[in-house]
Amino acid sequence: MQKQTRTQNILNWYKEFGREELPWRKTTDAYPIYLSEIMLQQTQVKTVLERFYFQFLEKFPTLESLAQASQDDVLKAWEGLGYYTRARNLHKTAQLVKTALPKTAKELEELPGIGKSTANAIACFAYNEANPILDANVKRILYRFYATKKANDKQLWELSHNFFDETQPYEFNQALMDIGSTICTPRNAQCENCPLQTQCLGKDSPQEYPTKIKKKPVPIKQRKIIVYNYKDKYALFKGEAKLLGGLWAFRQFETFEQKAIELGEISQTYSHFKLQAQVLLRKCNNNENMQWFTLEEIENLALSGADKKVLSLIHKKA
Repeated sequence: MQKQTRTQNILNWYKEFGREELPWRKTTDAYPIYLSEIMLQQTQVKTVLERFYFQFLEKFPTLESLAQASQDDVLKAWEGLGYYTRARNLHKTAQLVKTALPKTAKELEELPGIGKSTANAIACFAYNEANPILDANVKRILYRFYATKKANDKQLWELSHNFFDETQPYEFNQALMDIGSTICTPRNAQCENCPLQTQCLGKDSPQEYPTKIKKKPVPIKQRKIIVYNYKDKYALFKGEAKLLGGLWAFRQFETFEQKAIELGEISQTYSHFKLQAQVLLRKCNNNENMQWFTLEEIENLALSGADKKVLSLIHKKA
């Protein structure tokens, strides 16, 4: 009876307050739903809506068009959204499935970059498969609802299945994401407005759940970024590291002893470290077997945030 009441409270709340106007909730097409799920990993809804979702779909309106695109074009469309592994996996998946995504969570989970929760979400929202989801918002609700301070993924999935109601899986899961995003927020939870307040075990001190992990100091990497210049062109290199693989970049060194002109300094914060770099211009007398681009050509290439800042310094000196 308690579960039925809880479910009904959640569904009633969603009818009144749910964000049904979100574009990926106005379709049952798996591709835009899949795209939204990937974009919303590590990124706020507002940012995705204002700058990326519609622009990406305009350029790649179907899975087939995405599959046929070059990785450079996909990364350029993703430029500024960060966590570029998401874009590379999106492209790989499109190339694997060609025209249509699988219809079950089990099959979806086998594709690059689609974890269990994302697979469950796509299968639920596109095909109405009755599976719980476990994104950051839902995890926070579960920690607080069950007054659980610490749990591993296996335990959280057990809580999620126990909490889930499969009678209306689409509305139930969308409601939970909205409740976590707008009411059961990391700070200043609005428990008085929550449809779960009568049963929630953590409502009197929601900030205690889950136990906060002390953040380690962010390591700082000191680098020299070298801008190789030959006539009116500049050398760029394809990144191979996991973090920024596939993007074009200026060359970085820990130390650089050759003669160069100082352009300035930049800093860029990543998920696990902060980059602080001195930017130097190194003039070359020949092409030295590098790949050279004019400033106009560079504008059409996919660059990281740090390399965009380097490009701004070049423009100031050009």
